[in-house]
Amino acid sequence: MASRAGPRVEGTDGSDYQHRERVASHYQISVALKSEIRKLNMVHVALWVLVLAQVAVSQLNLLSHKVVASPYQWEYPYLLSIIPTMLNFMALPKNTIGYLAVSMIGAGLFCVAPIIYGAMEMFPVAQQLYRHGKAYRFIFGFSAVSVLYLFIVVAVQVHAWQIYYSKKLLDAWFTTTQDKKKK
Repeated sequence: MASRAGPRVEGTDGSDYQHRERVASHYQISVALKSEIRKLNMVHVALWVLVLAQVAVSQLNLLSHKVVASPYQWEYPYLLSIIPTMLNFMALPKNTIGYLAVSMIGAGLFCVAPIIYGAMEMFPVAQQLYRHGKAYRFIFGFSAVSVLYLFIVVAVQVHAWQIYYSKKLLDAWFTTTQDKKKK
């Protein structure tokens, strides 16, 4: 072995180090997916804060129900969706497979299930708005159903990408742990 100041090993020109400086692909994938998941987690927290604000304003009677409509039933269980997001945040720094797996299951139960229920719960009101042009609930002058369906469209995309990236990250981490066990 050659030192910085010492002579170089005979038979090498110094270009044989490149294979040692490459980063394994599963580490590159892990870093990229963690970044995307963090962004999606932040968007989810913003969506959660919006729902929390509507529920808090309604429950504390801070504004008239004519200005901010009372929440639908699905919005209360959706508030539990912060739990899988916190588990997701906790799983990322140390690559904790258990937290990430529970986070994915929780995202289905506390994020996606209330949204599906909400879409079904609000459908008759949306149908009435579409057919007759009548809205009875408003959020700052906009039809509450329209605003909440827009929320649902964004939330479904965020949670679908979050679960997809979490699954890919889980696969990358699982491959890494399996490789370590083989050695």
